[in-house]
Amino acid sequence: MIGMRDGRIHLAMLGWSLLSLSGLACATAPVSEPQADVALPAPVRQSLDEAWWTGPMMANNAATLPQGHYLIEPYLYDVRSSQGDSFGSLTYMEYGVTDRLTVGAIPTFGYNRPNDGPVSSGVRVGDVSLLAQYGLTQFHEGSALPTIALMIQETFPTGRYDRLGQRLADGQGAGAYTTTLQINTQTYLWMPSGRILRMRFNVGRSFSRHVHVEDVSVYGTPDGFRGTASSGNAFFINAAWEYSLTQRWVLAFDLSYRRSDETRVRGYRTDAVSGFQENIRSASHPSETFGFAPAIEYNWSSQLGVLIGVRVFTGRHSPTTVTPAIALNYAH
Repeated sequence: MIGMRDGRIHLAMLGWSLLSLSGLACATAPVSEPQADVALPAPVRQSLDEAWWTGPMMANNAATLPQGHYLIEPYLYDVRSSQGDSFGSLTYMEYGVTDRLTVGAIPTFGYNRPNDGPVSSGVRVGDVSLLAQYGLTQFHEGSALPTIALMIQETFPTGRYDRLGQRLADGQGAGAYTTTLQINTQTYLWMPSGRILRMRFNVGRSFSRHVHVEDVSVYGTPDGFRGTASSGNAFFINAAWEYSLTQRWVLAFDLSYRRSDETRVRGYRTDAVSGFQENIRSASHPSETFGFAPAIEYNWSSQLGVLIGVRVFTGRHSPTTVTPAIALNYAH
């Protein structure tokens, strides 16, 4: 009995010895510190001078040109619809009168190729517009205030619109004086990548006068017609984003909404044989149009760039159109 008890004592003493050695080893072993997260370098913030732009397809620039500087931007495009193709060109020509005031002109030309009926007899002059834009505020880096400008544009009926005979495709104008008032805004945002996103948001309204119409016209009047037409007023919103991928390459995207009032035609048609006069009254439905335009820009320098994109319009009481376009932008 005594021998067994002594054996238990020796085993207990051995166990306590092992526990003591284990605790001592733990106490003397170095304690590893938790590793701190390694901070990654912040993306390099792109400077405004390093970003070159051509501009999106639809939204006007809110920035005015410096005094004595000018801009020339010709567009070539093809408006495609179920009715045919309308090839055209328009050119923005602007000049900085002062640092706040920019004036300009927008001549247009066109050639129509309908699916049914004769094509245009040649390239025809369209309506021409004159514009003036006055800068109200100027964007500064670090400020939330965008560039804001007030623009007024007057469109003159220089394009042919009535007395078209058998060539309805020769119609290139609306025949009406149209005044457009518009507020243009522009700002810059820096993305997490450090690259710049330029944003535009414009709101405008146009007012058209009545126009005297004779014979076959773009308003759908027949031969022998005498009367007036009014295309109504319109309200529109444009927004655009441009992302500076590199100094030379830019991705652009426009969104557009337009609501136009009904077009009214009032007059009479005289029969050439009987002399009978037929009263003609017609009115179209008000239309709503939604559009978007993805594009890509390439800039050879801060003064010269090219844009290639496509504009898509669709909506209520409005035909769906797809318009590929190319533009060259030169500022000096």
